[in-house]
Amino acid sequence: MTPMTQRRPIQGTTTLVAGVLASLLVFVDSGFPAKANQLETDEQKFAVTIDATAIVSQSWWHVPGVTPSIWTSDIETSDAYRTTDPRVLQLKTGRYKFVSFTFDFPFEVTPAGTVTYAPALDQCVGGRGTATLIVRCKRTYPHGGKPDYSLAP
Repeated sequence: MTPMTQRRPIQGTTTLVAGVLASLLVFVDSGFPAKANQLETDEQKFAVTIDATAIVSQSWWHVPGVTPSIWTSDIETSDAYRTTDPRVLQLKTGRYKFVSFTFDFPFEVTPAGTVTYAPALDQCVGGRGTATLIVRCKRTYPHGGKPDYSLAP
């Protein structure tokens, strides 16, 4: 056998392996990622209003992973949301957290696009079953006394 005849089977094998790999890349590129992206875009977002305007004195708030953080070096120049204006967020179904400097709590966006939260927060949080989360207190303490705000809208 000459060196040329010994190389031909290796060259043929190399060509075959390269062809198989190219076919697999085309399959993966057109198959799985496209389906994953489709599932990601199929998940519906809902317009949920966060209204913390009842908080006196003005402060800042955020929903981690969704809005600009309040934990920056200079809050006055940051893009964090202020309690002076209601904000509409586009949220998927799932669990979130409202965070201010003195008060934070978990809430959930339901598959119907409404908000829900623990009943223990009813003194300071409103809007259960609607698309608006209303935050009325700067801080909360569990007690059995009368609320320190009006219950009338």
